[in-house]
Amino acid sequence: MEQKTNGIHYIELSNNFIRFDAVSQLTNVFFDDSNKQIFAVRSGGATGVVVKGPVEDTVITFCMSDRGGAIRSIKFSPDNKILAVQRKENAVELVCFQGEQPLLQDIITHQVKTLIYGFVWVHNRELALISNTGVEIFQILPEKRQVRSVKALSISIKWFAWCCDANIALLCTSEGNTLIPVIIKQKVITKLPKVDLGHPGREVLESKVTLGRVYGVLAVLILQANSSSGMMEVEVHLLNGPGLAPRKCHVLRLSLVGLFAINTVDNLIVVHHQASGTSLLFDIALSGEVINDVTYHSPITPGRSIKPFGLKLPSLSPDGQILQCELYSTNWVLFQPNIVIDAKLGCMWYLNLAIEPLCHLISDRIRLTEFLLQRCSGKQMLLKVVQQLIDEQYKGTLLPVLETIFDKINKIYASWVQLTLQNQTAQPSNVKTTSTKHSAPPIVLIEQSDMVQVLQTIAERPYTESVLMLYLQSLNKYNIAAQEELSKMIISELIRNRSFDTLRRLVSYSMLQESKSVACFLLAHSDVNSAISQVAIDMLGKIQAHEIIIEVMLGQGKVIDALRLAKNSLGLEKVPARKFLEAAHKTEDDLIFHSVYRFFQMRNVRMYETTAFPKAEQCTEFIQHFNNTFPADSTIKTPIS
Repeated sequence: MEQKTNGIHYIELSNNFIRFDAVSQLTNVFFDDSNKQIFAVRSGGATGVVVKGPVEDTVITFCMSDRGGAIRSIKFSPDNKILAVQRKENAVELVCFQGEQPLLQDIITHQVKTLIYGFVWVHNRELALISNTGVEIFQILPEKRQVRSVKALSISIKWFAWCCDANIALLCTSEGNTLIPVIIKQKVITKLPKVDLGHPGREVLESKVTLGRVYGVLAVLILQANSSSGMMEVEVHLLNGPGLAPRKCHVLRLSLVGLFAINTVDNLIVVHHQASGTSLLFDIALSGEVINDVTYHSPITPGRSIKPFGLKLPSLSPDGQILQCELYSTNWVLFQPNIVIDAKLGCMWYLNLAIEPLCHLISDRIRLTEFLLQRCSGKQMLLKVVQQLIDEQYKGTLLPVLETIFDKINKIYASWVQLTLQNQTAQPSNVKTTSTKHSAPPIVLIEQSDMVQVLQTIAERPYTESVLMLYLQSLNKYNIAAQEELSKMIISELIRNRSFDTLRRLVSYSMLQESKSVACFLLAHSDVNSAISQVAIDMLGKIQAHEIIIEVMLGQGKVIDALRLAKNSLGLEKVPARKFLEAAHKTEDDLIFHSVYRFFQMRNVRMYETTAFPKAEQCTEFIQHFNNTFPADSTIKTPIS
């Protein structure tokens, strides 16, 4: 994985971009961040409106009359059945659609006495207007051509920001410049505690605020200059829970000045700097410098440019013409979470994170592990990192690093195993429920089966046993039982290295899977050393697999021990006479044969009140052998009690 880092780009523009009519004297472009739709409006809609998104091949085309006044905002309802258009500062037009065509004769104009800053759809038939006097939800009744107020919040507003992923608007009040989050849903407006800005009266400009979701939590990102250094930084205020005020939890140190824009990609905060043409990555899940309960973060790596993007233009030549797009253009407009629009070029991209190039830039493998465990596409790269660490070129030099990485992987694995068990036992199997809520798995979950595939690549190397034992100890630290495949791999390596004492201790402390399959695997290698057989018997004893132990003992000629175990575990009436007499006969030891034969004679007396064997047990040949060997049935006493 080590290579030159020149030319490495960890942020790239998606190949599944959307082309649209560029901004011109006749065409205006609008974007709806809720539906991820981009509107190209020609001549106020009179000569056509083309709606694209969220993917290139989703297109709606229609015309509508220019009713006077430039369009300020235009958005479809979630089901694309009603189009809301704002041309005036105090009115919104509602156009119903039949299929993909507007019913222009049925336009509903809703006019208010306030200054409308914007509007958002909260349901197919509910629209929230945000104005200088507050927030109000209106229900649209197309069949009656009416608009009805269903919920309102009165508050003096200077500006607002909207997070469509969380249905939360951030309102900046006119009095005191207070920032108040408000949840806006169908028929519901919920006012949350104000953002704690540190000191009263602090003014925050709309252009300096970005709303996003990071690790499932609403984040209010405020760009500001550091009071001491003058360098820009980003305050991260998190909405930590119901009833709790969004608090400044993190600060991102940019160490730059100038113009910035912010995206969130895969739970990373991406800060773009126009002057240097670079993008800085921050992960608030990683550790940083903690000052007064606030964690200060530096970029994960030094800033790098977005990967150059070539746009293929229509051309008569078979190869076509490639236009190299201007990165960090003044024509770029960014939307959350990861959208870049170049209105002049007529192109919309999604920003993507390139995991593999980024791994080349993070030299600290422990920190890289922490980073990859939080990325949606981090699993395969993390397995690749582990593979690299255990590869032959590293040998045993990085075992402490590997131990820490195993612990970080297994801590998440253990939490998921525990949660799965709780979900399985929380609901009785005989109780039926109409809906079942399943817990979402971790972002990256590396199970034993995944690690086994990696560990198999280093089989029979000098340091393999050390690596396997590190992984097993990590599993044991988090109370995770070793599974069959891993147990067999460890057993094979210990036997190869003749580490029989270690093998015996692992079985003694139940650190390997205790099953018939694993025990039989041990028995299959018993010819290497007699200690392996005893270890297998010990394991079988733990799981009370007495029948297999008896077979093993008989195969080893330990007939008396096997008979004693059979008597105690199976019961006198279930001990098969022929099997034990045959095994005793094979030992060619007359004392053993006599002891076993006399045992069954006494059993017969207890069960049948005679020393004779039942015909069903088919012991005739052994009766004859006993009579021939001991004609007078000497006074030798059986050692079996």
